[in-house]
Amino acid sequence: MNIYSALQMGDYHTLHCEDYLLTKKIGSDLLLCAVMDGCSTAMDSHFASAIMGKILRKIAIEKGYRDLYEKNHTKTLDEKLKEILQDLFEEMTFVKNRLMLDEKELLSTLIILLYNKKENTGVVLSVGDGVICIDGKITEFDRDNKPDYLAYHLHENFEKWYAQQHQKIFFDHINDISIATDGMSTFSRIKKTDNEDHIDPLEYMMISQSNISTEDMLNRKLKKLEHHYGLKPTDDLAIIRLIKECSIPL
Repeated sequence: MNIYSALQMGDYHTLHCEDYLLTKKIGSDLLLCAVMDGCSTAMDSHFASAIMGKILRKIAIEKGYRDLYEKNHTKTLDEKLKEILQDLFEEMTFVKNRLMLDEKELLSTLIILLYNKKENTGVVLSVGDGVICIDGKITEFDRDNKPDYLAYHLHENFEKWYAQQHQKIFFDHINDISIATDGMSTFSRIKKTDNEDHIDPLEYMMISQSNISTEDMLNRKLKKLEHHYGLKPTDDLAIIRLIKECSIPL
């Protein structure tokens, strides 16, 4: 898989980018990807998304080492996803208590993707708002800008909370998959350009394979959207895109 990513502060934001992204291998076959979006009306939202990303990176590293010594590799992707979320749940609770944080200091959405490159299978879970695209099919999760943040439930039983997570998609034999925060849906014309061309930013960023041979494909697309079409996301944007190597045109 070729991995592309981009992080951009929204045009309406002036101090911090409140989104965060992560790609991390777990062992030789498993890849963890995640995008997070801190709640703009909460406290230190850039911290909330960043700390969640740092904790997920720690979990991925630990599980990678653990897999070297475990003999039983029969767990399903869903079981592995559940384990990761449970570790995140516990670590977030520990950080909250250790640093005496208010709930409003930990409000961040999360889209997490687990991909087994050997079997070409995966699962995506969205905790809150965001956009997912699998082989050209776009799915938007939108709770009218009122996400049910994970931090709301840190005092609850994890098993019950996880059983209620239904914004989940399983996939196999994919060639192209993207996950993005809801800033992906906020592109607006913010300046005049010399042309009147029209473009669909979602299709361009998550489906079109132009500039695919460059590692910074998504950043180049963002620049073209801004300077050629006059479009920028008004909200912060974090996006990760995986494209299977055999699907790339020569």
